[in-house]
Amino acid sequence: MAGKVYPSAAAALDGLLFDGMTIMSGGFGLVGNPEMLIPAIHASGVRGLTVISNNCGADGFGLWTLLNNGQIAKMISSYVGENKLFEQLYLEGRLELELNPQGTLAERIRAGGAGIPAFFTATGVGTVVAEGKPVQNFDGRDYVMERWLRADLAIVKAWKADPEGNLLFRKTARNFNPVMATAAEVTVVEVEELVPAGAIDPDQVHTPGIYVDRIVLGSGYARRVEKRTVRQRPVEAA
Repeated sequence: MAGKVYPSAAAALDGLLFDGMTIMSGGFGLVGNPEMLIPAIHASGVRGLTVISNNCGADGFGLWTLLNNGQIAKMISSYVGENKLFEQLYLEGRLELELNPQGTLAERIRAGGAGIPAFFTATGVGTVVAEGKPVQNFDGRDYVMERWLRADLAIVKAWKADPEGNLLFRKTARNFNPVMATAAEVTVVEVEELVPAGAIDPDQVHTPGIYVDRIVLGSGYARRVEKRTVRQRPVEAA
C-alpha cells in the first residue's frame, strides 16, 4: 500500500465495515457500479446494512448479491423495477424500503455532501412521498421538506484516478458516483486506470481528491448491457 492506493478491494475496505452501517453505492442500472468493492463486502459477511443506491443491481449482479445473501436490511432508492428479488423481498415485508423520486434522491445526497441538513421541494407534495414530512407554503405553492443523506461509507466507481484521488468519470458512469463521493465519512473508489500525478488536467477533474480516502485498481470489467435490442439492417441496394 502506498498513500491512498490499496492492493485489493478487500484491503481497501479493511477496518471500515461493521454490522448495521449505512453504505452509499454508486451506479445507475448496470453502469458505473463498483464491481470489485461489492463482492468484497459480500465476502466480509457484514449484515443489517442500509444501502443508498438508485437501484439494487440486476438479477445476479451488483448489489443484488448482497440482497440475495440477506445482508441488506433497508434500501433507500428511486427504482425497484428490473429486480425481481428486490420487489419480492419488499412485498413480503423482509426488506425495508424508503422510495424517493430520482431527482430528490440525488439532491438529498448532494445536500449531505454540501452540509445542508434539509431542503424543500415541490416533488411529491400530495402523494405518499410527503407522508409524515413537514410541508410549507412558499409564494403560494406547497413544498415538502426532505432531509439530507449521509453514509458511513461510499463505494464509488471511476474511470481514472491519480494517486491523490482526483477522479475522472466516463460518460454515463458519471451518475450518482460524484455526489456520493462527497457525502460519506469514508469514500473508497475503484478505478479502471490509475495514472501518475499531474496526468489529469485540473480542468477535467470531476471529483477532487480531498473527498477520496482509499483507491483500488479494478480490472476485467464486462461492459454489461441491461437490455439489448437489435434490428435487421435494411437490405442494401444491388
